[in-house]
Amino acid sequence: EVQLVESGGNMVQPGESLRLSCAASGFPFSDSDMSWVRQAPGKGPEWLALTNFDGTITYYAEAVKGRFTVSRDNVKNTTSLQMYSLKPEDTAVYYCNADELVVIQRFRNYWGQGTQVTVSS
Repeated sequence: EVQLVESGGNMVQPGESLRLSCAASGFPFSDSDMSWVRQAPGKGPEWLALTNFDGTITYYAEAVKGRFTVSRDNVKNTTSLQMYSLKPEDTAVYYCNADELVVIQRFRNYWGQGTQVTVSS
């Protein structure tokens, strides 16, 4: 069974830091690009960051570039999102997303259940 389990979400004050983790199982993690997506209250999904299958390439949304860092461990089958200088507008449910490469140009997509991050004074 495919599983993506996010953890690390909490309520923090502006300026503080959090590290989110995602534990993956049930699919070839090392053949999968991993992304983080968030959804704020009343808003649509917002893509944040991606690390490719072997961690050699990363991409970030402008809203989080320089504050967030995505990483992965292909031995532990985990991906992490380190978040610094959190702002109230970072409040959202954060999701781990996998794109498994099945064959050239064909992917399978998986989502986790999400973890809540609340930034408030």
